[in-house]
Amino acid sequence: MKTLVTGAAGFIGSHVCRRLCNEGYDVVGIDNLNDYYDVRMKKARLALIQSERFRFHRMNVESTEELARLFEEEGFDYVIHLAAQAGVRYSVEAPMVYGESNLMGFLSVLEACRRYSIKHLVYASSSSVYGLNDKIPFSTSDNVDHPVSLYAATKKSNELMAHSYSQMYGLPTTGLRFFSVYGPWSRPDMAFYKFAEAMIEKRPIDVFNNGELYRDFTYIDDIVEAVVQVTKRIPKKNEEWKKTTETIAQSSAPYQIFNVGSGAPVKLTKMIDLLECKLGVGAIRQLKPMQVGEVNMTYSDARELFDEIGFSPQVPFHEGVAAFVEWYNDYRLIYKQKFKSVTESV
Repeated sequence: MKTLVTGAAGFIGSHVCRRLCNEGYDVVGIDNLNDYYDVRMKKARLALIQSERFRFHRMNVESTEELARLFEEEGFDYVIHLAAQAGVRYSVEAPMVYGESNLMGFLSVLEACRRYSIKHLVYASSSSVYGLNDKIPFSTSDNVDHPVSLYAATKKSNELMAHSYSQMYGLPTTGLRFFSVYGPWSRPDMAFYKFAEAMIEKRPIDVFNNGELYRDFTYIDDIVEAVVQVTKRIPKKNEEWKKTTETIAQSSAPYQIFNVGSGAPVKLTKMIDLLECKLGVGAIRQLKPMQVGEVNMTYSDARELFDEIGFSPQVPFHEGVAAFVEWYNDYRLIYKQKFKSVTESV
């Protein structure tokens, strides 16, 4: 069971690699280690994947020929594609980066999967695809044709591209729409890390839409469990599928889409209150208007995922926040001392 994980040095990717290695998979990870945020954090995540079953290559997924050589040499069974340029707000500043990484990179992965007959491609989509939808909770049967950010548009495009390859070539693909992932080793640009850092350093935090935001926060362990379990369940063709009566998240092709979320939206102000409590410091809140590309609420309907793999998120929000804060405190205290020499050698 040899598996390729793209974005292996990322927040979700590094957790997935560790879990797969622990389950006995042979894992090859690739990542370009770009400087969107501190590369030392990415190298530190890789250093924690302490397994003889794991090998790492520094590589861009959009490097089609280099990626094809890797597929030919390794003979992968599964591909878990998590590499992408992340960040809704950054897509406003650097749109061309998203086209290259999220569109051309995904096409490169699809081509390699087709050419080398991969058993199953699982890829990261996003709750951001729901865009202007105002029906809650968000269901995979909902129309998602009105994204409000370029990042969201690239993720919706990935779903369409995957379907075309499933339809034309019989490539089994599963897209997972992740909802507001948080937990240990999260990115510095994400709300939990960014708020915690500012609060510790007594800097103000920006609270957008005057705090009237709700997010379906989903703990990293629940995300990883869903990824691993879904990878084992390869979609099949369904000749009886009818688009007029069946969910649009499935198809006559070996293709499917699932939400991966807690199904319990939390108000942003409550999240900040809990962080204050766990960190033992107060937040200096700067109320600001809604940002371009953001939505008021994310709220997942994950019943289809439960029906497919019998799993729903298990980590309560207060426990997840406590685990994040415990990690964050350790990270701040020991990161530079413990990982500096290790990261320089990776």
